[in-house]
Amino acid sequence: MFNKILIANRGEIACRVIKTARRMGVATVAVYSDADANALHVRMADEAIHIGAAPARDSYLLADRILEAAKTTGARAIHPGYGFLSVNAAFARACAENGIVFIGPPAPAIEAMGSKSAAKRIMEEAGVPLVPGYHGDDQDPALLRGAADAMGYPVLLKATAGGGGKGMRQVWSEAEFEEALAAAKRESLSSFGDDTMLVEKYLTRPRHVEVQVFCDTHGNGVFLAERDCSVQRRHQKVIEEAPAPGMTEALRREMGETAVRAAQAIDYVGAGTVEFLLDEDGSFYFMEMNTRLQVEHPVTEMITGQDLVQWQLQVAAGGQLPLAQEEIRIHGHAFEARVYAEDPDNDFLPVTGTLGFLQPPEESPHVRVDTGVRQGDEISVYYDPMIAKLIVWDESRERALQRLASALAEYRIGGTVTNLDFLYNLATSRPFVEAELDTGFIEKHSGLIFHDQQQDLERELPLAALALLLYRQQHQAARSCLDPWSPWQDSNAWRLNEPHAHRLTIHCHQEDHPVTVEQRGQRYIVRATGRETELQGELLGATLHLDVEGHRQRGTLARTEDGFTLYLPEGACHFREVLPDTGEADAAGAGAGLVAPMNGTIVALLVEAGARVAADTPLLVMEAMKMEHTIRAPSSGTLESFYFQPGDLVDGGAELVKFAPDEE
Repeated sequence: MFNKILIANRGEIACRVIKTARRMGVATVAVYSDADANALHVRMADEAIHIGAAPARDSYLLADRILEAAKTTGARAIHPGYGFLSVNAAFARACAENGIVFIGPPAPAIEAMGSKSAAKRIMEEAGVPLVPGYHGDDQDPALLRGAADAMGYPVLLKATAGGGGKGMRQVWSEAEFEEALAAAKRESLSSFGDDTMLVEKYLTRPRHVEVQVFCDTHGNGVFLAERDCSVQRRHQKVIEEAPAPGMTEALRREMGETAVRAAQAIDYVGAGTVEFLLDEDGSFYFMEMNTRLQVEHPVTEMITGQDLVQWQLQVAAGGQLPLAQEEIRIHGHAFEARVYAEDPDNDFLPVTGTLGFLQPPEESPHVRVDTGVRQGDEISVYYDPMIAKLIVWDESRERALQRLASALAEYRIGGTVTNLDFLYNLATSRPFVEAELDTGFIEKHSGLIFHDQQQDLERELPLAALALLLYRQQHQAARSCLDPWSPWQDSNAWRLNEPHAHRLTIHCHQEDHPVTVEQRGQRYIVRATGRETELQGELLGATLHLDVEGHRQRGTLARTEDGFTLYLPEGACHFREVLPDTGEADAAGAGAGLVAPMNGTIVALLVEAGARVAADTPLLVMEAMKMEHTIRAPSSGTLESFYFQPGDLVDGGAELVKFAPDEE
């Protein structure tokens, strides 16, 4: 076994590897950029080496500096984590040339699966089923479009060198093809330095099911069950679970053996994931093989009781797999929810900010939190905005799902927008609870997940009003009156010769709503949205006990930076009180121009300055945190000038273009 390893990564995965290495008695070396000088993974490692400036291209993607750091510190092996150099065959080969073990597959295996088109050809020869599509080298746009037309829409454009949803676009009609192809090629070139594309028939209701495989240098190969990763946004996974719901033993074995056959076809070594599309009829098709440890590997660890990072180190050191196929057992059910600094209500745009308050749920044999940040850390524009992975386990899917909902409700994050409410609503939605899964789940059930229906508002607004009043009473401001017995001290709306009535304005479901609450002893009569609701309640700490017209239930109230979130069994409700306008708000500049929705980098200008454009015309492309965002014309008009050029870093809220709308 190695005495010291270097981790060529950052954040959550670097911390994850360090934990296992420490338990195994293996010393660790971290690398860090300017932005990560005080990062958690740097503090956790035994040693740390500075490798460059904040942008990944100037630090975490510099293979030479990472190799030099390994040699300087005497590290005998390098763990690449995921992302960055983890699937870079040249880096794996350079490690070998420098006498350093790459904790991953050999370079030829990475190369074989690094090109999606080449991978398809190899899998076809190995008898692995494939989705119909074009995987050729000829990249003439007319040829690609002709292939799509012949297959019939919808089709999926995929970068052959891609991963993580980058360089991928769904195309639903012939009219969309040209713009989608240009965007996919541009994103692929930016992310991978290669804009080669393949075109595949897009299955309309498939599940994304992947198989964890492991191979050693002694000819052994096993599969460690499967994971369902169907719930995605922007082709990126949101909640993963293992095992896949509804999986039969026969299908599990067939998919598992196919995955091992796929790995052995390229002489694979180490941890890998073979991803399949599982159709409604039980047929499955090879998508791709990820030649690294997956983000979602903890759910496999939870149901098998195995530490996959430990397996990686043992295999890389020349050892045999710890278990044979017949010795691998699965027990219970596990979920992983990816907690991100992003705004689900704004097309999941990543956001920055400082984690002014961070309180994850308490860890236990049932709850695990993998993270790379601490309270006070900054969410940087330079890297993926993941805050943590929340993993839960229990004896059954139903019980594990209850664990997930409870843990999400307990998570407290202040200082930035997160997807916690979105995750909670998703996890508690009826279709998810009943495992009605496919890759279009979020789009199909957006009304349930985002709670944008009128009936939700009618139900949630009275609860929000009561929660707000009880919170006021619990956290009452300092007394302004010296007489503690004065009725003016109370926060129950008492007024001489007046009913006990509170008049509030609550912002909920993207709108302001006037609410009147009449207090009658322990009862509250709430009038909102033209309805009257009678309820009682008590707030004990963060736990809200409710009685709504005889229906008793319990929820959790969390204070956030911009209001409150009330977690209930049927979903999360976010709201805030709208305070009276004192005339101090500065409305100057409202609607003054097209602004950056996030901190990021200008990638491309799509029209010429001075051009007249129609409404919704793409004007420029920004990229931040590995996500591309297109700025479009809000109306027909003239784009007079750009304020930034490709490569420029801009702050969120900065005006990007000078635009003159047509006069009506």
